[in-house]
Amino acid sequence: MDFDELRIFSRVADLASFSRAAEQLGLAKGHVSTSIQQLEARLGTRLLQRTTRSVRLTEDGKRFLDRCKELLIEAEQLQVMFQPTSGGLTGRLRIDMPNIFARDVIIPRLPEFLSAHPGLEIGISTTDRRVDLIQEGFDCILRVGALENSDLVARPIGLMQMSNAASPDYLSQHGVPQTLADLTQHRIVHYTPNLTSNDARWEYFDRTNNTYKTLPMTAAVSVIGTDAYQAAALTGLGFIQAPTLGLQRLVDQGSLVLVLPEFTACPMPVSLLYANRHQLAPRVQAVMRWLTDILTPYLIKLR
Repeated sequence: MDFDELRIFSRVADLASFSRAAEQLGLAKGHVSTSIQQLEARLGTRLLQRTTRSVRLTEDGKRFLDRCKELLIEAEQLQVMFQPTSGGLTGRLRIDMPNIFARDVIIPRLPEFLSAHPGLEIGISTTDRRVDLIQEGFDCILRVGALENSDLVARPIGLMQMSNAASPDYLSQHGVPQTLADLTQHRIVHYTPNLTSNDARWEYFDRTNNTYKTLPMTAAVSVIGTDAYQAAALTGLGFIQAPTLGLQRLVDQGSLVLVLPEFTACPMPVSLLYANRHQLAPRVQAVMRWLTDILTPYLIKLR
């Protein structure tokens, strides 16, 4: 069995596209098509049904795909079975994560991980949009916030503490709020997934009934994206409520000031997402353990 053909078939099946699979694998589309044809000829059955508009698995293709993925993972595990520990893992990894994790925590520690595994090649995406793990070919995703229902497996890591912050210039002009009532005289930067929403609110914990509530606020600007959110606060456009991890560097520099620590937003769950498979490739298991070990000190433990 040609494992290169199996890898190509698996990627085409996941993406339902020859051209996208070729792009992700760094191969010519003609080579991908030929490999599938050779695999089907060797097996004596049609695995993929092609039309001008779509690629879908046949019934035989569905059965073969499950076993194919198991074989690919088993092959990788066999490859490293007798390698010395110092030799490390090999292959390519693609990970998506929030920008603050990549910038402040993960990338500064990446040299030590690659030193232990010099045969690995890691791609890191930091887009603010929610990527599609399967369609975009990621091995795992580090996600902050509530999870949507999906076929992906979620591994909870912890909770991110939230803080409230504003620039020194903003506070010198508008004053430092001491109570929730003071916020009626202030503005907030509105973080929103779309610019049609204008429901800017301040989230806080109400100790009288032990629940999180929101308080309507005035917003002079709405933004999409964490970099723009932070930049708006630095420019003095109002308060932001953001993960403490992403604010700490700016607070230490004096660029932002924390306020109302008793009225912060609900801590945000942090999870690792990966495809729903019976087994994970050793390199994916290793990087997820590494990410968990690095991030745990920055997170509130789950109860």
